[in-house]
Amino acid sequence: GDARVRGQTGVLSERRGSYPFIDFRLLNNTTLSGEIGTKKKVKRLLSFQRYFHASRLLRGIVPQASLYLLDEDYLGQARHMLSKVGMWDFDIFLFDRLTNGNSLVTLLCHLFNVHGLIHHFQLDMVTLHRFLVMVQEDYHSQNPYHNAVHAADVTQAMHCYLREPKLANFLTPSDIMLGLLAAAAHDVDHPGVNQPFLIKTKHHLASLYQNVSVLENHHWRSTIGMLRESRLLAHLPKEVTQDIEQQLGSLILATDINRQNEFLIRLKSHLDNQDLRLEDAQDRHFMLQIALKCADICNPCRLWDLSKQWSERVCEEFYRQGDLEQKFELEISPLCNQQKDTIPSIQIGFMTYIVEPLFERWAQFTGDTPLSENMLSHLRRNKAKWRSLLHKQHSSSRSNDHSGQVTGSQEQTLNKEETP
Repeated sequence: GDARVRGQTGVLSERRGSYPFIDFRLLNNTTLSGEIGTKKKVKRLLSFQRYFHASRLLRGIVPQASLYLLDEDYLGQARHMLSKVGMWDFDIFLFDRLTNGNSLVTLLCHLFNVHGLIHHFQLDMVTLHRFLVMVQEDYHSQNPYHNAVHAADVTQAMHCYLREPKLANFLTPSDIMLGLLAAAAHDVDHPGVNQPFLIKTKHHLASLYQNVSVLENHHWRSTIGMLRESRLLAHLPKEVTQDIEQQLGSLILATDINRQNEFLIRLKSHLDNQDLRLEDAQDRHFMLQIALKCADICNPCRLWDLSKQWSERVCEEFYRQGDLEQKFELEISPLCNQQKDTIPSIQIGFMTYIVEPLFERWAQFTGDTPLSENMLSHLRRNKAKWRSLLHKQHSSSRSNDHSGQVTGSQEQTLNKEETP
């Protein structure tokens, strides 16, 4: 991996893939670092050219010498999708294909423009783009789940939540920028394994952050480093940038799933006492934390086809960790044993104990808006589908116990039956 010195105090130079005894190539399967560097430079150049071309088209300006890096039909479809970026059925997988793997950069450039942030904060468009490319490239595309497409998906969800009337009526440009930046960068440089794995392999990040919110601290510090390196906010007063950095940290750290109950109890107390005052910056910040937590785990609340893809991806990442743990004779972490932990059982548990309690409270806060009702409706339908699949799995395993080993063709048939 490449070591990048990220900023000054508290932002340390961090090197990817430094497990004490595990070769990170087992996760990455990448080529030589020199080739990666060259590819990154080319990709960065092309993504800027592509955005420059697309942005001029978005403004209705036909460039003199068009850069036909993407087919015009694809650009047209991507533009059309951006016009519906506030819709809950937004297909981020399709959008990522239409933007040639640049969904995060393209989405953020568009949203910063839509929300008037570029004008309000007097941001330089080229510098903004450079920063966003850095963020996008710091995600590991090899991760089935924790990659830049997940970040783009969370950002699109955050945009939807920022438009909920209960919240939107009170938000300042700073709140909106913080919400979008935190969503985009909340999992940056995620290694594809969880905190317990980092702790038990004595990874340097676990030592650095003393085994507390290890990944979230790393995501935050990495983000600050890129902000400073890009000089995106260098023209703002120092106290403003320091406040932005601290609030970004507070938002990203809130995504630590180990702190779920802490936030739920606090949210329940506010809602029961009806004492949320969104005129107050502290209460607004708390609701931004809740919104980001919702956006981060909103996959079960999406349309089934999208939700199912995310479920399969996150479980694939779990199973990869389990395979690593087995290979190095470590105890296999919960949810990471492919032989015992099935996708339906993992998803049903996740929905029941993590997702439902949070989104029911969010709906209570928003006042049962069409979006909240839509999300809860999808959540219930998706949970029912996973229950149905789990029932089929149990039925097929029982019949296999009676009839002995199934043949390859029978197994294929069963698999097809389990896919709605």
